[in-house]
Amino acid sequence: MTSGSNAGGNSGARGRRMAHKARGNRPARPVEASAQSDEAADIGVEARIAAGLLLNGALEKRGGLDEALSSPVVAALPGPDRAFARAVAMAALRRLGEIDQILDRRLQKAPPAPVRTLLRIALAQTLVLETPAFAAVSTAVKLAERDPKTRPYKNLVNAVLRGIDRDGPGMTSPTGNLPDWIAARWRATYGEAALLGLALAGRDEPPTDLSLKPGTEPATLAEGVEGSVLPGGTVRTARRGELAGWPDYQAGTWWVQDAAAAVPARLLEVSAGQTVLDMCAAPGGKTLQLAAAGASVVALDRSEVRLRRLRQNFERIGLDAEVVAIPAEDWDDPRTFDAVLLDAPCTATGTYRRNPEVLRATKPSEVAKLADVQHRLLDVAAERVKPGGRLVYCVCSLEREEGETQIIAFLRRNPAFRTVPADPSRVGAPAEALTPEGWLRILPSMWADRGGVDGFFAARLERV
Repeated sequence: MTSGSNAGGNSGARGRRMAHKARGNRPARPVEASAQSDEAADIGVEARIAAGLLLNGALEKRGGLDEALSSPVVAALPGPDRAFARAVAMAALRRLGEIDQILDRRLQKAPPAPVRTLLRIALAQTLVLETPAFAAVSTAVKLAERDPKTRPYKNLVNAVLRGIDRDGPGMTSPTGNLPDWIAARWRATYGEAALLGLALAGRDEPPTDLSLKPGTEPATLAEGVEGSVLPGGTVRTARRGELAGWPDYQAGTWWVQDAAAAVPARLLEVSAGQTVLDMCAAPGGKTLQLAAAGASVVALDRSEVRLRRLRQNFERIGLDAEVVAIPAEDWDDPRTFDAVLLDAPCTATGTYRRNPEVLRATKPSEVAKLADVQHRLLDVAAERVKPGGRLVYCVCSLEREEGETQIIAFLRRNPAFRTVPADPSRVGAPAEALTPEGWLRILPSMWADRGGVDGFFAARLERV
């Protein structure tokens, strides 16, 4: 596979090793697998089955990955095996187009879907996670033997995977990892060069970003988690593992929040004593920021289930907010606020670095459907802003209909509002994210040398 800008950790070294593989400059492993390799393969069979279920669940429908994670097959695995299954599925999702390019060069005709799943899972292990080829091939053949639907193809599975291991995967195009309709939209919106950057941004697991409670020293926490401090004060780390064991987690001094997701609350610039309405607040990262600034926050969300996580986070961090489980359109409280944050429901196409399944699950029709929801919520939000108050609208989407187009139309409908130009340096956003209108359009390809960021659109408006 081609190598490019990778996200955090050892991804740069990984990319160099994969480029080496692509040139075929490595010796082939003998066909015979040792008894030790067979034993290792046996141990991982159930985890590989689970990885296939997770991959297919993510490809079938929105929310399919979460459903598959709670399925009996996956839930019954020991913790390490469950984590491995998820890692394999996510690696396959991130490189799906490139994996299929490699396979299609080897296959004279398309195999049945279960066979392609076995091949995809095996290549995700060897080419992305660097599982030894002998173990991945042996396990794939064992899996093929177990199922009557795939048993006739076990020799094909063996031959294809061993051929790729012997000859190398060859060159691939990262843009192939994007669904065709997404690639066409982003090419038209951002250009060909930007499209390649966007594709590269999604190829590897991103680092973890932490937002800090006031009074926490970013440099000290960064040292504790072997990370670095980004503009705006976010701490970024390549560390993995259970969060509860990380420094200061139990003390409640930080929470997980992508660096780009922290920008909209900073853009609102609230201060102690001000009143703030956070519409569509769950799971609560931005709500925590607003409360941590000393504001009096009302957190609205239509989902009581999602608000449970918000309440848990507030309890751990030691902050407080008024939480209301109701659709924003139905909330009949007469209050208006100094500041309103609307993080609107959207296609979430900007989050594909962390959630690669979102690009496969989203359909073109959803863009227009959600744009209508955003239109209505913006008008509801406007009614909640006091004269002289401010409104920040944001979405974690890369689609113009959900971002720029919404604000253009809103300003035409609402002449009492005007744009307040953003200052990227004040809010911890990439400098190149500033648009001519004064809005922020953050692309996942920005800060590529630091590991990238999620995609966001944000605009600050003021009621005059």
